[in-house]
Amino acid sequence: MKKMVSIVAIFLVLFLLLFSLNVYADEKLENVNVTVDKETVHPGETVKVNVDFGTDLGAYTVDVTYDSKLLEYVSFEGGTQNNNGSRVRVVFHDDTGGSNPRSSMSVTFRAKEEIITSNPTELKVTATGLAGPSASPNYEDITTPITKTIMVEPSYIDYDIALNYTGDIIKNVEKDMQIVISSSMGRSYEHTRIIAESKTPENETVKLLGTDNQGLEHDIIQSGWGDDAGDSIGGKDVVKELDVRGLFSGAGDYSITLKLVDRDKSDEVIASKTFKIPVKGEENETPTDTTQNNNQVTQNEQEPTSLPKTGNTIYFIILPLIVMFIAVSYFYLNKKD
Repeated sequence: MKKMVSIVAIFLVLFLLLFSLNVYADEKLENVNVTVDKETVHPGETVKVNVDFGTDLGAYTVDVTYDSKLLEYVSFEGGTQNNNGSRVRVVFHDDTGGSNPRSSMSVTFRAKEEIITSNPTELKVTATGLAGPSASPNYEDITTPITKTIMVEPSYIDYDIALNYTGDIIKNVEKDMQIVISSSMGRSYEHTRIIAESKTPENETVKLLGTDNQGLEHDIIQSGWGDDAGDSIGGKDVVKELDVRGLFSGAGDYSITLKLVDRDKSDEVIASKTFKIPVKGEENETPTDTTQNNNQVTQNEQEPTSLPKTGNTIYFIILPLIVMFIAVSYFYLNKKD
């Protein structure tokens, strides 16, 4: 009988223990929502991480971890804070006994000024010590981080393309030129190439020649410039220069369009610019039309030289006749008298 009573007592204790554990088990916060006020942050700009608990709490400890190489701590709301350089901890406890709970908290960071490339980074939120306004109910800790990914990058400036040369361009004479691609803050690309297109006068051609490090000559208009895989570009105060030689077959107006393309995106155009290029004839070439005009002017200038001779001949014929008429009249009048 005593043995039976002991067994019943043991089962009763176990039942009460299981019942108490079930009654006082921590609940789970179902509606926690973590948001950021922007997904892309430029140097000097701030980003706020807001944690909405979905209910009023009388106590919590929230940790927000961040990359100190990219972000710096600025401020917080909702308790007291401690920043160890890579994690901001915000602790809250309602000392009024439940009359002043909080349903949210936040931490604000600023992107560092020295950022010169695009950097995805994560803000991770965990929480412990979660309790209702009157210290109950207790809620489960959030040990699996709630993660928000943002992009920290500079304010990029579009790439500019220039085609520089001095003096006139003469047909069939190579002209030293320079292609310059630049940006004060260029977006980074791993694989880029320079390609070119041209428009020429009818039946004329143009070449844009460059020589690589192996001494091989390339016509950029025909085959582009650079390794097939492409070259990297990007960063602060980017300047990429390429010395080339232009060769134009005839006089007239040409246009060359230079493009910087991204090999990783099927030659998507990063930057493009068109240049109008006038080309003159050969330096010792005299245009046919000009020669004809000059001959015509010379002939016109020579014609008036005979006019004075024609006028003098007429005068020599008329003057003797006038003198003869006066003499005859004089003798006739004297004879009459």
